[in-house]
Amino acid sequence: MSTRGFIIYLLASFSLALLSALFLTRTNDYKHYVSTSPPSSPNYGSATDKNWPELKVGWRVALATVIGFLGSAFGTVGGVGGGGIFVPMLTLIVRFDTKSAAALSKCMIMGASTASVWYNLRVPHPTKEVPILDYDLALLFQPMLMLGITVGVSLSVVFPYWLITVLIIILFIGTSSRSFFKGTQMWKEETLLKKEMARQQDAFVNSRGELLIGTEYESLIPKEEKSSLQILCFNLKWKRILILMAVWVSFLSLQMIKNDVQVCGVWYWVLFFLQFPIALIVFGYEAVKLYKDHKERMSTGNPESICEASIEWTPLHILFCALCGILGGTVGGLLGSGGGFILGPLLIEIGVIPQVASATATFVMMFSSSLSVVEFYLLKRFPIPYALYLTAVSVLAGFWGQYFVRKLMAILKRASIIVFILSAVIFASALTMGVVGIVESIEMIKDHEFMGFLDFCSSQ
Repeated sequence: MSTRGFIIYLLASFSLALLSALFLTRTNDYKHYVSTSPPSSPNYGSATDKNWPELKVGWRVALATVIGFLGSAFGTVGGVGGGGIFVPMLTLIVRFDTKSAAALSKCMIMGASTASVWYNLRVPHPTKEVPILDYDLALLFQPMLMLGITVGVSLSVVFPYWLITVLIIILFIGTSSRSFFKGTQMWKEETLLKKEMARQQDAFVNSRGELLIGTEYESLIPKEEKSSLQILCFNLKWKRILILMAVWVSFLSLQMIKNDVQVCGVWYWVLFFLQFPIALIVFGYEAVKLYKDHKERMSTGNPESICEASIEWTPLHILFCALCGILGGTVGGLLGSGGGFILGPLLIEIGVIPQVASATATFVMMFSSSLSVVEFYLLKRFPIPYALYLTAVSVLAGFWGQYFVRKLMAILKRASIIVFILSAVIFASALTMGVVGIVESIEMIKDHEFMGFLDFCSSQ
């Protein structure tokens, strides 16, 4: 599947799904409507319909621990988080209500991504003398991702549950297929590279013209080994981190104030739209920087870029990245994830190597998921014992997942493993979210519930 074919697939499928929802809105009668919240509904502050099981030893907690550990380990390695696995697991196995499951899912994503970032900060870049985290891409995508999450949270009370399910299935199947295709391409390229390196190593001619078989030789200039502390200090760029923190604090402050004002009132919409200039200013600053760097490199013929991505930073490509960032955040708001299901595959698509794509995606997700966790905590949306336990499980999983996969990559010398893991997690999420969504939608049809778009203000 080519990039153009993938975009056409998404546009056509999304348009058909939205037209179907509009048709049902006109044909269905509101008298059949019974208010229900999807798994990622933003009505997290509601105190009704809470189902918080007690944390005690049993098969449900044991199974949730295993699934949570594996989902966090593979999710952070792929740079996608794992929210599409956590929400169904918490609702079907542990028996949480869907809104609390979405909140706990954010806690797990935050724990796993934080552990993953801490591990990656002590890992050097595999090919260059630059940080493993691409701060330029983080500054480009983080504000748009957080803006998209706000939009997605708002849309989740308007969109019917079945439509959210259909859109997630369409998106996840498309991105998993595209990621699998990219992984297959990388695997073939790595195979060719390994064969070429083996051929060069097995046939090395010495200065006297003698053929040496299986000769081991090292670089004439030995590479300087750095300690873990030196790598950590090198990977930390405090100026960039402070800008990202400023965006995080701004969004959190607006969300907290917005929760205390009247829904759909004047101040509600003022606070809602204030998020747009914050995101656009930071995004615009980084976009202009990348564009100027691209023009300068084109004029001098310098192939080196300040950014990991291998695309040309033209206005069209920058606009495409902005839309993808908002789309990723919107999906995160609808689903209860950190937005990595779009960001991870997108970074791979634009030419970022898997190690940097995984590290950068989890770094951005750490900000978006922690924003939601703080808000959920203030709204008392999840039980503290379960949140602490599942977060601890995810922290361990995030660290050990990175450790084992990087050891496996070092043995096999294949970075495409990360892309295959990314594709598998997205596909598994499509299956779990799809099954849960289809079952819930069938129940709604049987109960003659309203299947069209809902009114935003009355649904809060």
